[in-house]
Amino acid sequence: MSIASQRWMSLKEYYELREKTNRRLEYMNGAVCMTPSPSTKHQRISGRMYVELFRFFEGTDCEVFHAPFDVELQRDDIQEQHIVIPDLSIICDKEGLQDQKYVGVPTWIIEILSPSNQSHDLVFKLNIYMRYGVKEYWIVNPMLNSIQVYALNEKGQYDQTEVIKEKGNVRSFVFPQFSVDVTKIFS
Repeated sequence: MSIASQRWMSLKEYYELREKTNRRLEYMNGAVCMTPSPSTKHQRISGRMYVELFRFFEGTDCEVFHAPFDVELQRDDIQEQHIVIPDLSIICDKEGLQDQKYVGVPTWIIEILSPSNQSHDLVFKLNIYMRYGVKEYWIVNPMLNSIQVYALNEKGQYDQTEVIKEKGNVRSFVFPQFSVDVTKIFS
C-alpha cells in the first residue's frame, strides 16, 4: 500500500484523478492510497471465496460484490470520507447501491492480505470498519494460510471470534449458517 499523493486531496480531486488512471485508488479522508495489483494466489482465494458466498447468498436479500468495487463508507454520525475497495463485500441494505459504487456500510467485508498491504488491512481498515459498524470483518492471510474473524460486539468494538489456520472450517458470526473449508480456499 502506498500513498498516491503526499498532499491532502478533496473528494472532487480524487474523482478527477480516478478518471485519469487505471490504478486502484482508495480515499482515506483526504489521503489517496494505491492498492497493489493482486497476486495469482490472491485471485484464486478471492475467486473461491466469491463462489462460496455467491452460492450462499443467492436468492436472499444480501449480495456479494468483489473487487474492484468502490464502497463509500457513510454513516450520519461520522463526518469523515472514506472510499475503499474491499476484496469482497456482502451488502444486505441495497438502498445504497449505485451504478459504480455502494454508499453506506456493508454488513460483512473480507480483505485478502498482500505483503505490501498487511498493516493497512490489519490496523487501519480494521479500525475504520469497526468505527463505521461493519458487523463482520475477515482478514484472509495467504502467507500463513489463515483467516481471522472479527465480529462487532454490543459496545461497537471488534472481538476476534476465531482464527483458523491451514485446515478446518471457518464460520461467519453474522451468518452462522455460512461455513467454509479453509483447505479448499487455500488449495
